[in-house]
Amino acid sequence: MRAVLEARRQAAAVRVEELEAELERVRAALADAEEVLRRRVIGLEQYLEALAEADAPAMVADEVSQTRPVGPRRAVPHRDNSPGIAVLSVDYQTLMSAAVEAGAEGLGARRAAVVLGWDSASASRVEGARARLKRLVERGWLVEDKPGRFMLPAPEQDAAGAGRPGGGS
Repeated sequence: MRAVLEARRQAAAVRVEELEAELERVRAALADAEEVLRRRVIGLEQYLEALAEADAPAMVADEVSQTRPVGPRRAVPHRDNSPGIAVLSVDYQTLMSAAVEAGAEGLGARRAAVVLGWDSASASRVEGARARLKRLVERGWLVEDKPGRFMLPAPEQDAAGAGRPGGGS
């Protein structure tokens, strides 16, 4: 009887080792698949952003000279060179409106993801929203006075209605 129990124990130990090895293979495959997914999400976001940029010049073509500037193309133009938020893509205009509504409290990345219609439980979506907010900061459209809180520059908070899409600015 002892030999039978020992054989069963040995068989169970072998099965456990096989399953652990399979689990490691599955974990590695999952990590690879998650990386592929992350890259594809980024690629899709860049593609959609490029499409939005392609549509934006068609809308303002009458207002702007037909000559194309030499140099890199900017997804978000510098604020100093722009007449108003109408030059921004729809997503960026939405973020600017949300920043106006947030006021002095500031707009966070998770709220920005919700405003854009993205899943705020997805870390990649929240980081994508944060990257867009940071881009607006780099180009002078927003400021980040408190870490992670994005708001309009001080002069524009006084005239909050001027920064809204379709507003006077």
